[in-house]
Amino acid sequence: MNRTLGLAGLLLSTALTPSVALAQATIADASQSGPAAPADTGEPQRDRPVDISTPGAELPGIVVIGRNIPQPIRDTPQVVSVLSSADIARAGDGDVAGALTRVTGLSVVGNGYVYVRGLGDRYSLALLNGSPLPSPEPLKRVVPLDIFPSSIIASALVQKSYSVNYPAEFGGGVVNLTTTTLPDESFLEVKGSVSGDTETTGRLGYTYYGSDTDWTGFDDGTRDIPFALRKAISSGRPVSLDTLSPDAPFEARKAEMAAITSSLVNAGTSLLQRNNNLPANFSTSASAGIRYDSPGGAQLGLIASAGLSNEWRTRDATQQVSIDSDLGGLVRDARTVLTDNHVVVHGLLGTGVRFGENSIRWTGLYIRDTLKQGRLSRGQSSVSETKDFIDQNTAWYERQLIDTQATGEFKFGNVGLDLRATYANTKREAPYERGFEYIYNSQVDDYVNNLNQSGNATISFSKLEENLYSGAADLSYTLPFARPVTLSGGYAYTDQTRNSTRRDFRFTPELGSLGLAVSQERPDYLLSDYNIQTYGIYLREATGVSGAGAFEAGLRIHAGYARINAELFSGLTLDLGVRYEDARQFVTPLGLDGRPTEAYATTKLDNDYWLPAATLTWNMAEDMQLRLAASKTIARPQFRELAQQIYQDTDSDRQFIGNPFLNDSKLTNVEARYEYYFAPEQRFTLAGFYKKIENPIEAFSYFNNGIVTSFANAPEADLYGGEVEMLKYVSLGGIADNGFFSTRRLVLSANYTYSKSKLKVGPDDTVTTPLFTGTAAGLFHDGDPLTGQSDHLVNFQIGLEDPDKLSQQTLLLTYASDRVTSRGLQAGTLQQPPIVERPGLRLDAVIRQGFSAFGAQGEITLEARNITGTGYREFQQSGDNVVDINRYDIGTSGSIGVSLRF
Repeated sequence: MNRTLGLAGLLLSTALTPSVALAQATIADASQSGPAAPADTGEPQRDRPVDISTPGAELPGIVVIGRNIPQPIRDTPQVVSVLSSADIARAGDGDVAGALTRVTGLSVVGNGYVYVRGLGDRYSLALLNGSPLPSPEPLKRVVPLDIFPSSIIASALVQKSYSVNYPAEFGGGVVNLTTTTLPDESFLEVKGSVSGDTETTGRLGYTYYGSDTDWTGFDDGTRDIPFALRKAISSGRPVSLDTLSPDAPFEARKAEMAAITSSLVNAGTSLLQRNNNLPANFSTSASAGIRYDSPGGAQLGLIASAGLSNEWRTRDATQQVSIDSDLGGLVRDARTVLTDNHVVVHGLLGTGVRFGENSIRWTGLYIRDTLKQGRLSRGQSSVSETKDFIDQNTAWYERQLIDTQATGEFKFGNVGLDLRATYANTKREAPYERGFEYIYNSQVDDYVNNLNQSGNATISFSKLEENLYSGAADLSYTLPFARPVTLSGGYAYTDQTRNSTRRDFRFTPELGSLGLAVSQERPDYLLSDYNIQTYGIYLREATGVSGAGAFEAGLRIHAGYARINAELFSGLTLDLGVRYEDARQFVTPLGLDGRPTEAYATTKLDNDYWLPAATLTWNMAEDMQLRLAASKTIARPQFRELAQQIYQDTDSDRQFIGNPFLNDSKLTNVEARYEYYFAPEQRFTLAGFYKKIENPIEAFSYFNNGIVTSFANAPEADLYGGEVEMLKYVSLGGIADNGFFSTRRLVLSANYTYSKSKLKVGPDDTVTTPLFTGTAAGLFHDGDPLTGQSDHLVNFQIGLEDPDKLSQQTLLLTYASDRVTSRGLQAGTLQQPPIVERPGLRLDAVIRQGFSAFGAQGEITLEARNITGTGYREFQQSGDNVVDINRYDIGTSGSIGVSLRF
């Protein structure tokens, strides 16, 4: 459904921040429809339309009696919020995830994962132009939104109350991104920025060479699996001296294994080096658009965008682990320094045509997100015996998304028709994940690695690929009644498949150990060709230590819905519908030979649901309205949550593995919202919500030479809370007739979300995981909060802006209270306290100033982020005992950016 709305309407339709003008989405008349708003050029943006493309055939405009609302609210009664490209730019955020932190009830966790009302990312749904959007990150349900530069997004819509035109996996809300395809006019825009932070830029970090082209986010072939190792892997047998070419003579096998081991790239991927002056970050992008208005009234457009960003981040972290129920002692206490080089390359090509009330668009999107990580850890471990250690890790993670989709939105009198088709491919490759452990030896007063009892060396190769095909058709018909009544329905098909492999290897010496002189060598010397030949150091596949070596997974959904939208009385509108979904989901572990294996459990879920939804909207006065909504939705376990295969999470710096015994979660949702527009462009809203979740999927952790996190269904949970928003403008023209304040206004905005969740665990409830099957009370406690849920979320903004030109100065304050990230470890028959994350208070400042130069409109942006210097902390606490699972300083960052639009 293509909807357009002016920014003035956005500022007036809901209550949030001036920097993120939010609104109930409105369907404009055909005469009001228009193309996507271009990037900010220094001219006022408030009258430009916003391009939004969502599922569902277009509903008729329902004009309510809110005379004090400058732009009438027309559209479905669901409560939604909209960010235009101008709004995202106004907040100074370079990506969509950053801008969404300003939306009431939304928080962004880690690198761009959006949580709605404190619910985890599994309860959030991401769409692109109304079509499904798969994630290249295997640990998460949705695409990390920080890989979407704001320059390629025309709008971001957030809907928190469910309507049946959306997919049924709708727990906390949906984020629908609409890409830019039809510019207002032909243009060329170039942008560039540099940035840095106090913990990284110009300071110490650890990195490694890799390949010549790493700075671009593309490996030059250095990390390709060598032919000799590929051949051994393709045999379907474990790669080791014992199993390789079993019919060959032993000496021949030794020679072959030595050749395989020597074929691996050594120093370039294993030598971690000190860098005392890490570089600043930079980004650059260019976009161009062409628009043609035909004499017949059709509008055609073509837009292309490309960009590159290269950022560095160092985390000097304290990492501790306890296996005591009262956290009284530590089995691991380490200082870990991680240096990440994060490179994002993006490209977009889109074309669109609009004729009358009809439009057709095609979008091709390419995003490549690469992380090059160096990790050095030093500390003490006392799992079986006390030892001082140094761990070194080097890794390269490639995430790639290719998405192509076509959308047609048509209107034939009283009939509306939407057609959508999408193909998306995502990949994640992690070649040459290398690890070395050195143990302190008092005999030589040095750290040694003899590749056996005292130290080890490992290397892993993993690859994931996912394909998604989807199609949808939506039809609506407006009945010829005095009051607007529209019937609509639709069908959607989704076919999603995933294949994943992981092969783990250890380097082992033929004689069982190395001498002290050799074991003191640095990693690249330790695994040199000379040592491989001299001491018989060979690869040995470590089967079973990381779960299944491979798995294949699939999800096929057939869905249909029927819906009625009617104005019952003047000012009273009902939206009522039901959605049916039939889904078959499987995850099948595979052996090294590529065939299903019984060594790990298989998941087969075959479920169908009837899911009703209703929303009643009452425009009780000229400046007030009330919305009441109720619905049923679901949340399916994701492939990564089901597959018994280890993955390293680079955000938390720990490992995750799935649980094949998970089941779907079922949600009952109720919401009420009051909106009061007490003055032009100023508003107050108040909302309350309640959710009942059957079988919520929760994270729990256990100890296996470190913290490993998995997932399990808790019996039941309740979530309830409220939101309040307010926006106020104060003209400063009376302060001075001339000067800085004469044309400016003060902007005051605040929003607050309170939410509370409680698990409900009875004595007869059970839980099943690969580790154990038993009473749920052994893993979950009655009254515990849901993982990922913060009780308090606060956004406050104060700023100055000139309504008639681009000149803005804004302070942004955000706060999120503590939230549980995982259930605590099992300590014998007892359980530890939960692992808690403390996001804390954060203050940002953004200055944007327009200018003219070289015949173009330009913009300078200055940003200061995390002025408060709030650090990251994930911890456990029992009485006076505190264990810092992961704690490090984030520092304050600053950036300067310049753009020119011709």
